[in-house]
Amino acid sequence: MSQLPPPAPLSAPFVAPTRTRLSGRLTTLVPLAPEHAEDLYEATHGQEREALWRYLFIGPFPDLAAFRAALAEMAESAAMVYFAALANENGRALGFQAYLNIEPANRAIEVGGVLYSPALQRSAAATEAQYLFAAHAFETLGCRRYVWKCDNANEKSKAAALRLGFSPEGLFRQHMIVKGRNRDTAWFSMLDSEWPARKAAFEAFLDPGNFDASGRQKTPLSALNGQARAANRG
Repeated sequence: MSQLPPPAPLSAPFVAPTRTRLSGRLTTLVPLAPEHAEDLYEATHGQEREALWRYLFIGPFPDLAAFRAALAEMAESAAMVYFAALANENGRALGFQAYLNIEPANRAIEVGGVLYSPALQRSAAATEAQYLFAAHAFETLGCRRYVWKCDNANEKSKAAALRLGFSPEGLFRQHMIVKGRNRDTAWFSMLDSEWPARKAAFEAFLDPGNFDASGRQKTPLSALNGQARAANRG
């Protein structure tokens, strides 16, 4: 006869995310607002940038006015709490991301709706934006489960999840129809028990000493997370 799983440990109650400010060394996350439309439209639109929107539920937009109207709706959404990612060096908005699928009873939340412009992609600032979100989820909101989901065809998103320290959980086949196409959804998660090691890896990667004079990383985040996993197995 199988045993019941252990009870969830008692901890501080879950705190619903609010539209606040999360500050880092390279980037700052602020509540998404229509005032970010011009920066974001310039950074994410144009024929050469259409692929940025391929796996999102929205966009691209035909013009700045339509995009600003969409941002106004996103800024007021009750289901998704959107943040703009600002470059600290000049204050320009270079991307956005959101908390969604908020489950207070289960102390779980998802990061999604992520759109990073080419100027933000594959940068330490993008990693810091994800670090700020994860730290806020575990340390302020009281999450025990932090989720990343993406279209299974989105190889870059799946690779990003693994690099950031999420663990794969499986595939939901024919999960959705998005923009007229089938979506099989890949699931990933990070747990509160794993966060201390993931946090240490993030902070070691983001340390200025981990970059040379040209800004190139010395030790990749994926390697730091791999070292943490190996230490746990040992």
